[in-house]
Amino acid sequence: MKKFIFAALIFGLISVFQSFASDKVEIDKKAPDFTLTDVNGKTHKLSDYKGKIVVLEWINFDCPFVKKHYDSKNMQKIQDEYAKKGIIWLAICSSAPEKQGNFTKDEIKKRIKETGSKMSAYLIDEDGKVGKLYEAKVTPHMYIINKDGVLVYMGAIDSIKSTDKEDISKAENYVKGALDALLNGKMPATKVTQPYGCSVKYK
Repeated sequence: MKKFIFAALIFGLISVFQSFASDKVEIDKKAPDFTLTDVNGKTHKLSDYKGKIVVLEWINFDCPFVKKHYDSKNMQKIQDEYAKKGIIWLAICSSAPEKQGNFTKDEIKKRIKETGSKMSAYLIDEDGKVGKLYEAKVTPHMYIINKDGVLVYMGAIDSIKSTDKEDISKAENYVKGALDALLNGKMPATKVTQPYGCSVKYK
């Protein structure tokens, strides 16, 4: 009887460990599922987009590194270009209340309109659970998930770590490279890079 109980406990611990392990973000593995609400009150579940390529962009409109890509219209151009090719683009804000990047819904809508953002949805992650699940460290921190729900890229948007808009045209854009590869039936040549930007403002 004791042996049976011990075996059951061991099996239970293994199951718990496997459950936690399966939730860890890892390249070439299933992207952890999540559910978040957007600025318009609509619920989005990552697994609902299976069969689509999905981009996750950690965002903070007040971060200078984010401003570099939005003020230059670089981010919006990329969003628009790939939205027209059927790609889902989810911007996620994990800024905690009263921290930089956390805005009222009205202010978020205003910023989206002012910048001409073309993301599919702006998702709110105030408690930071999804950001921590994905180990998002900075804004912008970029992730790309293929049609099978597998994470195939994570890291920086491009190869030049700066807040200078002039550097955009000189840099290798890792996100565009990865998306183009996927659209051509290939895997990204670069799958992991060092992200750069402002730290995510978790609580």
